[in-house]
Amino acid sequence: MIRNFDKAIKTGLAAVVVAGLLAGVAPSVLAAQKGSANEAVAMVKRAVNLIRTKGRESAFAQFNAPGGQFVDRDLYIAVLDSKGVMAAHGNNPRLIGKSLIDMRDAGGKAFIKELVDAAQRNGSGWVEYKWPNPVSGDIESKSTYVEKVDDLTVACGIYK
Repeated sequence: MIRNFDKAIKTGLAAVVVAGLLAGVAPSVLAAQKGSANEAVAMVKRAVNLIRTKGRESAFAQFNAPGGQFVDRDLYIAVLDSKGVMAAHGNNPRLIGKSLIDMRDAGGKAFIKELVDAAQRNGSGWVEYKWPNPVSGDIESKSTYVEKVDDLTVACGIYK
C-alpha cells in the first residue's frame, strides 16, 4: 500500500511538472505558428519588389504557388486590382478573377473595399477585420498591411 502511495505521489508530481512545462512552452509554440506584423510588412515589400522587377505575370505565379516563398504559416500574399478583383492569392486560388469589392467579414465590415482604399488613397496602411485563420480554422481578428503598386493593392495579414 505504501509503495502504491509513493508511486502515486511520484506520478502526480511528474504530471504537475510536465503540465507546468507545457504551460510555459505552449504560448511560444502557438506564437511561432503565427506570422508577425514585421514579417507581413516584409513579405509585402518583397512582393512589391518582385512585381516591379519581374512583372505581374511572373510575380503572380510565385504568389499563387502552394508552398512557395510567399506562403508562410498563416501569412500569404493577396493582390487586388483597383476595383476589388482578386489578381493573385496565395491561400485560395478559387478567389482569383472574382470581384470581391462587396465582400464582408464576419462582423459585416466591407474589408476588401477598405483594403483597396487604404492602398490606393494612402499608398500603404493597415486594415482590421475578422477572418478565418487558415491554420486554426477559427474566425479571428486580422490586421492586414497593404501597399499600392500602380493600380494594384498588395496585401498580407496577421492573425491576432
